Amino acid sequence: PVFLVDGINRIGSHNAQGEQYLPDLIALARDEGLVVSAVPAEDVQEIEGVNNRQQLAACGKVLQRRVNGAWMRAGVTMTDPDTTYIDAAVELQPDVVLEPGVILRGATEIAAGAVVGPDCTLIDTEVDVEARVNRTHAELAVIGPRAEVGPFTRLRPGTKLAADSKAGSYVEIKNSQIGEGAKVPHLSYVGDATVGARTNIGAATVFVNYDGVSKHHTDIGEEVRIGSDTMLVAPVTIGDGAYTAAGSVITEDVPPGGLGIGRGRQRNVDHWVTRNRPDSPSAAAARASEEEDGQ
Repeated sequence: PVFLVDGINRIGSHNAQGEQYLPDLIALARDEGLVVSAVPAEDVQEIEGVNNRQQLAACGKVLQRRVNGAWMRAGVTMTDPDTTYIDAAVELQPDVVLEPGVILRGATEIAAGAVVGPDCTLIDTEVDVEARVNRTHAELAVIGPRAEVGPFTRLRPGTKLAADSKAGSYVEIKNSQIGEGAKVPHLSYVGDATVGARTNIGAATVFVNYDGVSKHHTDIGEEVRIGSDTMLVAPVTIGDGAYTAAGSVITEDVPPGGLGIGRGRQRNVDHWVTRNRPDSPSAAAARASEEEDGQ
């Protein structure tokens, strides 16, 4: 191998393609009086050449089948191995289930009984026992035991979901800790926050963590109920057992057991549509309704 190390640096590129060819080492070895002999390959795939992207993809497919086959023999279930991609550094325990379209990158670890997929990309992410991860993109995240994630969820670096927690449909979480049994069911952004155990975050809630210059932290206690469409303007603290009213913009701390309300009062302007949009379909519907009511 001293010759190989030195010889590779001496291979020229004087050919039509302007490339360096490994077989040129044979001529160099003969010129130095070395014995050159043929060695039969145990597997022809080991000596496949890669001269274009199609051949590169074909060789990648061979490696994919080898990696997936080894994991299936070790007790991992893959519904569709042809659409499952696993990096060499990934660690899987027996009885993990991988549904179609799963991509596992980096140092991802998945514990026994977890079900991942379909259509998930996990990068350097930990998935604990019996967690369920569906149609999710996660990077540098920790998903706790029996946690439910997805579908259509994004977990960004620094996200930690405790046991039995939930991050549901169209939820994005970044650099936040979601407590045991806490739920962020749908249509929410949680950034730079701590959410206590068994707290529920209502739909369309946004953790307003960025003021245009700096990121700020939000602290939510245990057993809190955040009403739908709440804006939590950080830095802010919501005490244990507190509520926020739906549609509120919360800019001040809410004490434990308190109700935070931050919204204008509703005012109805009667007959506004029929006066200001008299030719609209809405006005016609309103007049018909008024006639039915005898108004």
